[in-house]
Amino acid sequence: MAKFTKEEIFEELKTILVEELEIAEASVTGEANLFADLDLDSIDAVDIAVRMQKFTDKKLTPEQFKEIRTVNDVVDAVFALLSEDD
Repeated sequence: MAKFTKEEIFEELKTILVEELEIAEASVTGEANLFADLDLDSIDAVDIAVRMQKFTDKKLTPEQFKEIRTVNDVVDAVFALLSEDD
């Protein structure tokens, strides 16, 4: 099973945001709020969840996803999912 560091998860998320959702690369920081700062909507959020699932083979639950507000929240949630197998 492939394991990823938080930095690798962040880089994958950044790629998704910049290439797929056309967010300015400079805007993608750990502290950036997905909705207020990056102007994403719920459909974009679902798209991110699906793409991160493909990247990690792990699925965020709706409960986990409701807690996510910032880029770092996504990274932390995905990292925690990957750590559950340890």
